[in-house]
Amino acid sequence: MDIPDITKFRARYKELEEQIGHSDFYSDRKTAMAVSREHQKMGTLLEKEQQMAKILTNIESSKAILADPSSDGELCELAEEEINDGQRLVEKLRGEMLMLMIPPDPSDSRNTVFEIRAGTGGEEASLFAADLYRMYTKFAESMGWKIEVMSTSVSDTGGIKEVIFLISGEDVYKFLKFESGVHRVQRVPVTEANGRIHTSAATVAVLPEAEEIDITISPDDLEISVCRASGPGGQGVNTTDSAVQILHKPSGVTVYCADERSQQKNKVKAMKVLRSRLLQQKEEEERAKYAQTRKNQIGLGDRSERIRTYNIPQNRLTDHRIGLTLYSLPQIMEGEIGEIIDALQKADLRAKIESLGDQ
Repeated sequence: MDIPDITKFRARYKELEEQIGHSDFYSDRKTAMAVSREHQKMGTLLEKEQQMAKILTNIESSKAILADPSSDGELCELAEEEINDGQRLVEKLRGEMLMLMIPPDPSDSRNTVFEIRAGTGGEEASLFAADLYRMYTKFAESMGWKIEVMSTSVSDTGGIKEVIFLISGEDVYKFLKFESGVHRVQRVPVTEANGRIHTSAATVAVLPEAEEIDITISPDDLEISVCRASGPGGQGVNTTDSAVQILHKPSGVTVYCADERSQQKNKVKAMKVLRSRLLQQKEEEERAKYAQTRKNQIGLGDRSERIRTYNIPQNRLTDHRIGLTLYSLPQIMEGEIGEIIDALQKADLRAKIESLGDQ
């Protein structure tokens, strides 16, 4: 088993050592912490390479003993045991090294702008969108995260046409980034007299919250309009011109926020959503440049991809990207989605390790 080539990581370790040695290294605490974490990670990788090299040397020595006609039976037996144990350790170390070589997603630690929209299926789709909103908010609450609604549009039956909300907390995007795509439900609507199963859908978009330094937006590129909020809301919310719509002219992206009574608060929320959408657009363009690696992704960020089916009569959830099927739909709809998220993260990690192994 060959040792993974870590030449570039050894060079990176040297760069980090030089950064840490600068007298003003701790002047930017956030940067210093990130550099220190990466330095520790690279150091661990180098240590494992040394361990692996020693084990491979021992394996070669043991093979030489087996090849020597003068070696007695007991010595050969010990040599074979040394080879078998060494090969197991090498395989383990190789996997650990490949994991350390995977570059971290810089967005993993970010808060997340979550968007859910009713798709095909009319009112039934809006009811399903409301079910998804409830599922994700319950999961967020179980993780101790904070939820802030940015914009909501409800249907006549109490479903949700569209909801945009911000989830704040530790590693939110890391856990939720694979939820983007089309979610499909199969069930008998309450209005269906003949008991026929209908299929409807909702789309989910998960965007890492963008900071002002990530995306530069010129005021000249914005067309901001205000109007009276429509639809349900608190008393007074739709009696003043508090709703805000922002059009980013270069990209054509439009954001509408009307949940707050204050026009200024709605504008702040709309700008948060706009920055996050533009950041995602920028990241998608970067990923498209490296289209050959898309086979190693599991649907990250593609809103048009059908990722999951919720079959209510059969109590079945299927994630089509990784072939995962679970028969615990009531618990899942109550926010117990940890098993799905864990399976998606492991599948993504395996794909990345395989990609590194092929290099």
